[in-house]
Amino acid sequence: MIRVQDGASTRRSQLGGPERLVGLGFRYWLKGFRTGDISCWERAWSAYSNVLGATAAKSAVTDLSCWVRAINRHARRDLETAAVDCERFCRDECIAIEMISACQHAACPAMRACAFALLGCSLIDEVVHGAENFAATMRGADQVLPPSFSHGSSLLAMQPASALKQ
Repeated sequence: MIRVQDGASTRRSQLGGPERLVGLGFRYWLKGFRTGDISCWERAWSAYSNVLGATAAKSAVTDLSCWVRAINRHARRDLETAAVDCERFCRDECIAIEMISACQHAACPAMRACAFALLGCSLIDEVVHGAENFAATMRGADQVLPPSFSHGSSLLAMQPASALKQ
C-alpha cells in the first residue's frame, strides 16, 4: 500500500508495474495538459506501449486521457505532480493510483473518497466514470493493481488538500 505521511512520498521503484504505470500516466498526462508539452504525452505513450504493446496501449492511453482530462477540468484545487523524472510519487499521484485500485476491486467508498480528495469538490461523476473505464481497460490488459491499494488507509494519513481554487 502506498503510505504518505507528513508530506512524504513513495519511490517509483517501490511500486509494481501496474501501480507505476497508473502513477506515471497520471503525472505525464496532467503535465501535458498543463504545459502543452507533447513530450509529456510521448513519455506516457512510451511507458504504456513498452509494457502493454501498441494495441493495448492505445486503448489504455485513450482512457487515461479521458480520466485525467476530467480530473483537470473539475478540480477545484491545485493538483500536484512530481517532476517528470522524479523517482517518487507525490500525494496526488498516490491518490490517483489508489483510485484506480479501488475501481478494480469494487471498493466504491474508497474510490469516491479518492475522487473527492483529488477534486476538492463533490462534482465527481465524470471523474468516477473515467476512472472506471480506465481501470477496466487496465484490468483487460492484465494490469491489476493489488487490492491493498483499495482500502484507502493512506488517505487517512495524508495532509489536508491544498487550498481550493478561487
